[in-house]
Amino acid sequence: SGLFFALTFHNQSNYLKMRIQLVDSSNRDHLLPLTFTRPVSELRCGILTIAEKYTRRGHAVGNETQSYLQRKYPSLAKADVAVDGGVCPTDEFLAAAEALTLGQSLCKGDTVIAWKGEKPADTSGSVCFEGPLNIVARPWDIWGLNAAELEADFDLITAGRTSAPIHETCTVIGDRIFLEEGAKATASILNTTSGAIYLAKDAEIMEGCVVRGGLALGAHSALKLGTKIYGATTLGPHCKVGGEVNNSVLIGYSNKGHDGFLGNSAIGEWCNLGADTNNSNLKNNYDEVKAWSYVSKRFAKTGQQFCGLIMGDHSKSGINTMFNTGTVVGVSANVYGAGFPRNFIASFSWGGPQGTMEYKLDKALDTAHRMMQRRGLAVDDVEKEILQAVYEQTSEFRR
Repeated sequence: SGLFFALTFHNQSNYLKMRIQLVDSSNRDHLLPLTFTRPVSELRCGILTIAEKYTRRGHAVGNETQSYLQRKYPSLAKADVAVDGGVCPTDEFLAAAEALTLGQSLCKGDTVIAWKGEKPADTSGSVCFEGPLNIVARPWDIWGLNAAELEADFDLITAGRTSAPIHETCTVIGDRIFLEEGAKATASILNTTSGAIYLAKDAEIMEGCVVRGGLALGAHSALKLGTKIYGATTLGPHCKVGGEVNNSVLIGYSNKGHDGFLGNSAIGEWCNLGADTNNSNLKNNYDEVKAWSYVSKRFAKTGQQFCGLIMGDHSKSGINTMFNTGTVVGVSANVYGAGFPRNFIASFSWGGPQGTMEYKLDKALDTAHRMMQRRGLAVDDVEKEILQAVYEQTSEFRR
């Protein structure tokens, strides 16, 4: 039995120490503007970012991404296996990836998803992975896969653990709810029968909220008084949200603090949606939604009937802003004014329905610094380099 224990521990130890290079594939450009400022693996879907889904399982990860992002998101000097950065891992997938030998690769459909050695040009020699697997390849996958990933992350994070107590003033329906240390909810209705509810450390649900899961509420995030949440919705760390939210993901450090509707949307970091900002997530004729494609540089079909707002980091909307179905807003845009702005707003733009002008880089950096300072952070040299690179890369869309 001692030998069995030693072998079991050795095998688990090897498994836990896999070094995984998460690689931005061609899907990276389809995921703009959210991937202007981060690798694909740093997108949040479920409770965790894609990278955190690996590190939570004990693996070391690095990123092979755009050169201007590598200082913030470094690569591994030596990796055991390379994986498409959009792959949300399962234990079955990780076992298949670990079993690859040099020169072998795994594919899912017509996509190579893992490989050892050089990445193959196509899937002709790949082993097909037959198990279920979620891959974030388009912005709408972030909210479209959010329910399944939230459930998987909930099970991963809470297995064998006990939740902090839930205040007696709450009405809890179902039992898939977990509060980390310091999290609290008071005088609210929390329904977990349609999805799990997870509150990270020091998260708060204020009085009068009505939540139909799934919901992931990140560390130090808050639902303000009387908020209405429909799942599956994820608010990353340090977010403040009010009003009505349906099946949306805020990656982190972003606010929608007042009344207004947000549905089927993906919002980056350091964004602020002003009071009574609303977005449409369904066309009046129930037709397929088109959205701006950075790949084709035109509006393209999404295959989605429900598609709301896709907003890059550091962008803001003024009070009473109305976003039409499938609106794409770039990085560091400031949108305001009566009426619907265009369905595509370029990065570093300032304006609204009456037109936009360039949002000068120095002014945008100053605003970013002031917002980040409120969270005890700063626009350091690395952040400046990233925003400078995005500013230069997106100049063609402002012309």
